[in-house]
Amino acid sequence: MVRTRFAPSPTGYLHIGGLRTALYAYLYARKAGGKFILRIEDTDLERYVDGAVEIIYRTLKEAGLSYDEGPDVGGDYGPYVQSERKEIYRKYAQQLLDSGDAYVCFCSKERLEQIHKDGATKYDKHCLHLPREEVERRIAAGEPYVIRQNVPLTGKTTYTDLVFGDITVDNKDLEDNILIKSDGLPTYNFANVIDDHLMGINVVIRGVEYLSSTPKYNLLYRALGWELPQYIHLQPIMRDAQHKLSKRHGDASYEDFIKKGYLKEAIVNYIALLGWSPKDNREKLSLDEMIELFSLDGISKSASIFDEAKMRWLNGQYIKELSDEAFYEKAKPFLEKCDYLKGFDLRYLAGLLKGRTEVLSDVADLTAFIDKFDGFDLDLFCNQKWKTDRNTASAMLPDLLPLLDADDLHAALETYAAERGYKKGQVLWVFRIAITGSAVTPGGATEMKELLGAARCKARIEEVLKRLK
Repeated sequence: MVRTRFAPSPTGYLHIGGLRTALYAYLYARKAGGKFILRIEDTDLERYVDGAVEIIYRTLKEAGLSYDEGPDVGGDYGPYVQSERKEIYRKYAQQLLDSGDAYVCFCSKERLEQIHKDGATKYDKHCLHLPREEVERRIAAGEPYVIRQNVPLTGKTTYTDLVFGDITVDNKDLEDNILIKSDGLPTYNFANVIDDHLMGINVVIRGVEYLSSTPKYNLLYRALGWELPQYIHLQPIMRDAQHKLSKRHGDASYEDFIKKGYLKEAIVNYIALLGWSPKDNREKLSLDEMIELFSLDGISKSASIFDEAKMRWLNGQYIKELSDEAFYEKAKPFLEKCDYLKGFDLRYLAGLLKGRTEVLSDVADLTAFIDKFDGFDLDLFCNQKWKTDRNTASAMLPDLLPLLDADDLHAALETYAAERGYKKGQVLWVFRIAITGSAVTPGGATEMKELLGAARCKARIEEVLKRLK
């Protein structure tokens, strides 16, 4: 049975790149009828963030990525939190020490810094041949130490990645990684190998940055007499042609996009396409459709650039499919943040906004004209499509003022256009800019008059006429 895993570190919000890794591991397992496992890798105490584990649980749940085993689910292979498995790692480290595939290292931070200053590109195996008696004496004396992997200096290590094919690395280029730190906790390099084996993980899906270091992990598997898993490495998600999306640079997490007003279904859909495409090139996919269509030949060997404009468009497609009531419920918190909308019928307003909203936070921009009007650029009257400009507006606006008293404003504007030889769009464009100062508004002339009131519309048109003069 296929068993995949997602093994995040609890260092803050779940980044988009991490969520994509979880999604692909989930899709691969579900497509194969296998199991998807969650494991919390919390051995880096310096970077641990309180509450981050709960964020991971909540994000996966909201995204629909249900895991079969994990810290809060249980299962046959638990516990799933690395900090609770310290003795397990120590046991296998001792096995590697006994076989000569690992050794104790007492080198200080200062010495390691010095050998790098002297030109060394990796650790020099300085402590490899210390006599056993000296090692035991120094440990008994309380001297700090780590346990390092003993990587062979000769030969090559080869493995097959299911996306990139055969990968071969010269052993002499590999670092003697630290397996157990001086605080007794394992490094990622060691713990993930132990846990993947003990938890039966037979397909490892992770970032391409591990492509060239995977041979080190395979040497550990072989030293312990274990079968190797299969590997799938994923190219990074880029924010532009030169820079990866990165937590360190403040690039967006899943929760950031939720706060902006993206729908969870649209987020999952978009990140699925950042590195994978279905054979039919479909862009809008439900989670069930992704499972059905997911295949390794659709995974790209090139990096993907995160295009928020494309994500906005996709989110807008999901919004269009919402019922009016569902849209109102989702948009309501964003409307309630706008103090100037107090007293308005938010349900009615949501009905006007739905067709023009791509992201829920757009409702603030789309309704800003209700509160703010002064100072907009009068060149908004210049519209090439409708052949309007400031002169057209100056000539037209005095005639539009009395029309605000009409029972059917839209019909009155259409009649005016016909009588004066204007196109209907010309009149409606000038009217919209004059009362809202915005090229995009929810609804047409009648709805705008209803929102602002006839008196307010007249005052705005008169103010615009003054500015035009």
